[in-house]
Amino acid sequence: MFDLGGTFRTGSLLAVLALGACAAPPAAKPEVAVQAPPAQEVKAPVQKGPVQKVTETPGKKVKEPVQKTKTSDSRATPEAATAPPPQPDRQSVTAAKWMIATANPLAAEAGRDILRRGGSAIDAAIAAQMVLNLVEPQSSGIGGGGFLLHYNNKTGEIAAYDGRETAPAGARPGMFLDDNGKPRKFFDAVVGGLSVGVPGMLRMLEMAHRENGKLPWKELFDPAIALATGGFLVSERLNGLIGRDKYLKTFGSAAAYFYDPDGRPRPVGWRLKNPQLAETFRVIAGQGADAFYNGRLAESVVETVNTAKRNPGSLSLDDMKNYRAIKRDPVCLLYRKWVVCGMGPPSSGGISTLQILGILQSFDLAARKPADGKKIPDAGTVHLIAEASGLAFADRAVYIADPDFIPVPVAGMLDPGYLELRAGEIDPLKTNIPAPPGMPGLSGAWDFAPSADGPGLSTTHLSVIDGDGNAVAMTNSIENAFGSRLMTDGFLLNNQLTDFSFRPENDQGPIANAVEPGKRPRSSMAPTLVFDGNGKVVMAIGSPGGSNIIGYVAKTLIAALDWNMDIQRAIDMPHFTNRNGPTDLEKGSTLATLKLKLQSLGHTVRMRTMTSGLHGIRVRDGKLIGGADRRREGIALGD
Repeated sequence: MFDLGGTFRTGSLLAVLALGACAAPPAAKPEVAVQAPPAQEVKAPVQKGPVQKVTETPGKKVKEPVQKTKTSDSRATPEAATAPPPQPDRQSVTAAKWMIATANPLAAEAGRDILRRGGSAIDAAIAAQMVLNLVEPQSSGIGGGGFLLHYNNKTGEIAAYDGRETAPAGARPGMFLDDNGKPRKFFDAVVGGLSVGVPGMLRMLEMAHRENGKLPWKELFDPAIALATGGFLVSERLNGLIGRDKYLKTFGSAAAYFYDPDGRPRPVGWRLKNPQLAETFRVIAGQGADAFYNGRLAESVVETVNTAKRNPGSLSLDDMKNYRAIKRDPVCLLYRKWVVCGMGPPSSGGISTLQILGILQSFDLAARKPADGKKIPDAGTVHLIAEASGLAFADRAVYIADPDFIPVPVAGMLDPGYLELRAGEIDPLKTNIPAPPGMPGLSGAWDFAPSADGPGLSTTHLSVIDGDGNAVAMTNSIENAFGSRLMTDGFLLNNQLTDFSFRPENDQGPIANAVEPGKRPRSSMAPTLVFDGNGKVVMAIGSPGGSNIIGYVAKTLIAALDWNMDIQRAIDMPHFTNRNGPTDLEKGSTLATLKLKLQSLGHTVRMRTMTSGLHGIRVRDGKLIGGADRRREGIALGD
């Protein structure tokens, strides 16, 4: 069933629509124009259903003064872009049977081959992800974790799989504080074993395959094993990332793999082989995920973490053995005539993206479509979206954490009435950022304080739709580029524990995203599926990019749904984000022309490199239309 507040309990989406359980969004209200004529009022389609009562006045502010949460981090830079911000002139890819869009052509080819052999969307996603572990090692792999949304076209089930890393039993709330009780510098905490969480990807993929796979598990590793054995050619992007990293040489295994004997990065075009990873994959292919969480591989992970010459950790064999992936409820929202579904906590990506869309229900964005020939929206539209995003991030900083430890008010945060009241806080003539958090359906006091984010910039996303109409949106990560820089058995280990707040509390109280043993750190990953009024999937999308993921995905959804853009053009559109602080515009793009106007509205504007990795599929008139982000090495392939 679908709770009004946005939690879709695994089941049939058609039944949800038939019951009208999604509350109607508010009708778009007339606006005061900033740089465009006043938008005309348009009413969204109405779905009948009871409205959940909000027990406190939505919009009532939590603790003052507002903490200005840090929205960027000088401690890390985003992964290098493959090219300057693209202009929307790349053609999307069209297919009739199936499609996959990933961050690397070799991974996309592996996934398409699985689809051609009759494999399911899950099968293709697994094969592609194993190849990504090899060819895009800085971003994701079996030493990390992620989130996966799956749609079963036959049953209508939407399943949300949580493969997020967990803190080991030896973790403690102040583990990232220095001797003076102050937060350590980011890389002082990242590099080494202290930052490594129990990897979750393989348990997640195994669970999803058990329920939705068609081909044997073992066969899904064949493409990656062949490539790891025979080698792949080092790309310009991987070479550049190796060259600019200051910490990858810290540990011998990674240094020997990524650099030549003279300490130079493996050159572009070098055939890089990884026989250790090939052997690791053979073991996991033959014995299942148990071989990773028990036995020699688990022992190797634990030893690598705990004997690191820098920042040794406290990971144990019991931590590995006891890890469990979780099948959770997705979060969904009726957005105009679509149902948009994302990943719930411990990821903030789904809730925050849906909050942005829900707040913007009150504005007629269709009337603000970029004019013909223009590649960007006007300043007034960017202002509205930035304000909605700031409000969502204000709530995110206070309320979202691991739901097994913190009572996240999901229903209140996605209640249409609450979001409409939050929309009323937007002034079209001036910014109100930074904004305080609201009080989303809370019946009592909330005792947690806002917290800031780490960078979390190294991630990957893939989207798949198979020949049966099943869909996957999956985002995986090892957190920072090259993770902890620890390498064992051919793969890198994550630094996901630095996604926890370094401080367990601040002067406003305890922090919901503080470290605790067994807890999963808050994420921003936002794998997203969109459905039409008949309950059929019409879009799969997601991106890497740290907390900017939320803005990247929201922008692309608005461009595709409200402005009816081709999926490739929606992906290529320059980025603009706000995380309840400065408004960031993509460096090198035509958005620079909006800077003065936005500043006149009170925005602090920064031009930033914004290396998204959006990979999406749109379904239109029975055709699959794929798009891939040229800011990385992505490609969409189909038949």
